[in-house]
Amino acid sequence: MNPRVFWGASLIVALLLALATIAPGASDAAFQAAQGWVIESFGWFYVAVVAGFLVTVIALAVGPGGRLKLGPDDAEPDFPYPSWLAMLFAAGMGIGLMYFAVAEPVQHYAAPPEAQPGTFGAAREAMVITFVHWGVHAWAIYAIVGLSLAFFAHRKGLPLTLRSGLYPLLGERIRGPIGDAVDIFAICGTLFGIATSLGLGVAQINSGLAYLIGLPSTRAVQVGLIALVMGAATISVLTGLDRGVRRLSELNLFLAVCLMTFVLVMGPTGFLLKALIQNFGLYLDHFFVRTFNLYAYEPRGWMANWTLFYWAWWIAWSPFVGMFIARISRGRTIREFVIGVLLVPTGFTFLWMTVFGNTAISLDMGSAAGAISQAVTADLSTAIFRFFEHLPGAAITSTLAVLLVAVFFVTSADSGSLVIDTIASGGADETPRWQRVYWCTLEGAAAALLLLAGGLGALQAATLVAALPFAVIMILLSVGLVRQVGADVAGVSLGHQTPRLQERIRQMFAPPRRADIQRQLEEDGARALRSVCGALSDGGLFSPRLEVTPDEVGLIVEVPGREAFRYGLRGEARPLPAFSNLEAPEGRRSREWRLIARAGPGARRDVTGFSSDQIVADVLDQLDSWRWR
Repeated sequence: MNPRVFWGASLIVALLLALATIAPGASDAAFQAAQGWVIESFGWFYVAVVAGFLVTVIALAVGPGGRLKLGPDDAEPDFPYPSWLAMLFAAGMGIGLMYFAVAEPVQHYAAPPEAQPGTFGAAREAMVITFVHWGVHAWAIYAIVGLSLAFFAHRKGLPLTLRSGLYPLLGERIRGPIGDAVDIFAICGTLFGIATSLGLGVAQINSGLAYLIGLPSTRAVQVGLIALVMGAATISVLTGLDRGVRRLSELNLFLAVCLMTFVLVMGPTGFLLKALIQNFGLYLDHFFVRTFNLYAYEPRGWMANWTLFYWAWWIAWSPFVGMFIARISRGRTIREFVIGVLLVPTGFTFLWMTVFGNTAISLDMGSAAGAISQAVTADLSTAIFRFFEHLPGAAITSTLAVLLVAVFFVTSADSGSLVIDTIASGGADETPRWQRVYWCTLEGAAAALLLLAGGLGALQAATLVAALPFAVIMILLSVGLVRQVGADVAGVSLGHQTPRLQERIRQMFAPPRRADIQRQLEEDGARALRSVCGALSDGGLFSPRLEVTPDEVGLIVEVPGREAFRYGLRGEARPLPAFSNLEAPEGRRSREWRLIARAGPGARRDVTGFSSDQIVADVLDQLDSWRWR
């Protein structure tokens, strides 16, 4: 673990939980007031930065940097495309899609910002607004964080933590207090964001079970449900990313498609297909107006309660979703990443919202005679179950909905625990099991305590207030990412990139001398191996050591029961080809010096001209290959 981040985040979580549980009323009032002030004073800022994030990720995808891979140039994706998309969907919108699929369109239909309530105009406006809130703007926020982390972690060899995205701006200072503060902030935001979402999810599960089997809707029952589902999440998190989280995400997507297909077939199918096309057209038509609209000339509270609230909520969730997306996206190009993250989940969400939202509005205007609107007004968590009453097989669909919410609950908890554990351990891929269980347990305990004390609203407000400073961090991540991608495309040095262009050209026409290689060995090579050795020692899993001589620097990692890992750097001389037009001043045949890296018998690579960070990345690649041998 990274002790400063691990224990610092744990302490802050404990203090905030104590505040929200001991004085829920006072803390709720204080955080709600702070949330209102932030949204009122900085609503323009949220609108501007969200638009900026969307423009940035699109520019990165269509520009020359779009062909760069999130990893070495020969890296292959870790997960098949369907599995990757399933995990994106489950982590990014999961519980929210179930909770608001019926509730949000019906709420906008009943109380639109501009149209006459309960009219066809209100229905059209309701779907446009829902598309805006759940469309590419939300996924652009996730994409900017995920792309920054994936680029610097997988391509540049930096730890998979928030601080790594600030390297082009802060350099080695990211390893100090500034980097620790950024990571602690990300952990707290992620944990409390998940806790509040779990509170929404368990309320909906309880409502579904009350509807199906008469289970009472009490806080004691909901705490029991949290314990039950978090137990399943703990089992999933212990099985790891490739098995537990991946399989549950695929199950999630399958169940969601089944439920959506049922509603599509049993509902007004022809109307829904036409509505999908028209909704999308209206979304495009209103895209720029809704992107920049603040109702500056005709102020109204609707904007603060809806659009600005959503932008703050997506920003608050972005450390969690962005980190998770980054972790599962190694080997994909920037263009593939942006297309996958920005368009595919958005397309599915539009279909989902149309099927549920338009069906609910159609029923409410017809056979339901306003009953669905009344159910949404009375209790959001019961809205989807009251909606199913107006379709055939209500018991079956409600059971499937409860199961789907439960699985979403589990995937949010286990993926969130893996993300927090990765940040708290300094970007480690594999950590002790107790650490993963620790964070999973803490998430469940936070949700249960806040539910019992009535402090869930206070924490949600605090999370949204925290979105303001994190939006500033996201701007810095965007600047660093754009600079680094531009540097990689141009082949110039900005810290972590391919061998420096000037150095490559110089080597072509002025062969390195012994003094050049000795300088690189002492400065870049020794520094790189010392940093890797220190990181391995801090992890506590290995016993690395350095062997330094005037002519060579070596790293040895010993693991009981297997051959040790060895990585050495040494300068070697070789004659230039006889046909070379480069002649030595003395008239003798010219010789050039190269810095050679060895990692195992027969494994030699020329790392002449590599920076310290590039050598670190090469060591990590060789270490990764060694662990599979």
